[in-house]
This record gives sequence, structure tokens and C-alpha cells, in this order.
Amino acid sequence: MSQPPANPYPPQPGSGAPYGSYPPPQQPGGYPPAQGGHPGGYGETAGGYPPPQPGYPAQPGYPASGGYPGPPQPGGFPPGDPAYGPPAGPPPKKSRVGRILLIVLAAVLLLCLGGGALIWYVVKDDVKEAVDTTKVRVVAPDTLGGRARATDPQFEQGAGQLESGLKESLPDSTSAVGAFYGSLEERNLVMVAAASGLNTDPDKTLDDSITGARSSAVELGEMKNVDPGPLGGSAKCGDAETQKVPLGVCLWSDKGSLGMIIMYFKTGAEAQAELAGIRGQIEQR
Repeated sequence: MSQPPANPYPPQPGSGAPYGSYPPPQQPGGYPPAQGGHPGGYGETAGGYPPPQPGYPAQPGYPASGGYPGPPQPGGFPPGDPAYGPPAGPPPKKSRVGRILLIVLAAVLLLCLGGGALIWYVVKDDVKEAVDTTKVRVVAPDTLGGRARATDPQFEQGAGQLESGLKESLPDSTSAVGAFYGSLEERNLVMVAAASGLNTDPDKTLDDSITGARSSAVELGEMKNVDPGPLGGSAKCGDAETQKVPLGVCLWSDKGSLGMIIMYFKTGAEAQAELAGIRGQIEQR
């Protein structure tokens, strides 16, 4: 029995394809059949979308090539986008300057109350010394050791409190001064506190004042005798610390004045090196 021909429709001249090479029937819905065996019947990727096109460069905050950016980050901007700057870091810590100032001011007031307040009363009957010492005054110059006076409101307020505290604790003083010089940011800040008045026993006044300062929150180290400079009297310097901030401290005491300098972020030796020059600008005769 004869077999029917394999293809009953022979190729037409010039067509290049047999009649039997029509594409397979479309899938339901009018879409071509899925390619590559993926389910869904809508092309390479399930869900009806064509595959991502290669060749797109990576953008900040977006994935590399793939054709479609990722979902936006919370807040509407991708992290680290140059157009909006780096991601915000943790808030800066509050400055400890105010706390340090208050502690040092308290130490200065204790210094005066610890023994200095007594000096203004014990020698009122000594006429000769009274005449000599009434010529002594303490002042706050515009600059101190090459440092400009600190005009930041925080320092001005602290200086005002310091000066008023000195006057209150030493009501018979002829002058009193409290001031800050230099810059805290540059670690070159100096605080001065001084008063003028009668003082018959400078050594005792100096030691009593140091004892008073030791009762404050300032950790005062050994205070050593140093050269007081051309103005005479007695002076001591040493290392100190408050709130983990190093301090260089010097005090002087003579027949007509009592004073101290505190250098932030410095040592007692560094304060000593400037004591005579600073005192010469503050104490006037």
C-alpha cells in the first residue's frame, strides 16, 4: 500500500520555505509562546515584562547593569547621593566648656574664701604698708601674653561672675579682675583672677588659698615654689585637672595683691614660664 507524501504541500517557487513552516498557533490571550521554558507565557520573565536590557552603568544608590533602578530608599534619596551630601551622622556631642568654666570658677572663689578673705582685715592699722599697697591695682588688659581677650558670650558671662564673686568675697579689696584670653578651639585659653588690697603675710595667704582650692572639684597636684618675678612676693605653680582637661595653675601673693592664672590644656611648667610676664600686665603699681 502506498504512503502519502511527507509534505502534501511542496514549497512554492521563490518562497524559500514550505507551506508547512507556518508558526505554531498563538497562546491564549494573543501572546507568543514562552521562550526558554519559563512559566507564564509572556517571554523570558514571568509577569509579562521583557528581560532587563544590559549595558546601563551603575548609578549611586542603584544596582549595576540590569536596566531598572532599585526601589527608593527611605526618605526619598539614595544614601550617599553626591547631590544631597553624605548620610547624616550622629549628632555632635555637647561641648563641655560651660561645665569646665563653672568648676574652675568655683575653685577660684574657694581659693579666695579659703584664706584670702582674711588678708584684708588684719593689717588696717599698719599705716605705712597701707600707703604702699593702696597704690597697687589689678587690671584686665586688651591682650595678655599675645592673646586677645575672649569676647564669646560664654566667656564674658563667666568673667563677670568671677569678678563679682571676687568683690563679694573680698569687700575691702581696692580692685578685682576676672577675664579669659585666647581660644579654646586652639587649646590656648587662659583664665586670670586677681584682687588688690592689704596683705601682711603673703606666704600664709598663698598657702591658705591653695588649701581652699583643693576643696573644689579641681584636682590640684603638687604646688611648687617658683620665682615670682620682679614684682616680688611669693608664687607657686603646679599641674591640675578637671573633667579630664589638663590645667597649668600658678598663684602669686605679695603685700598688695593676690592672684592666679589657669592655662587650659597646659602644664604647671608652661604656666610658670609665663607667670612673670602675665602678672606684670595684670598687677600695676
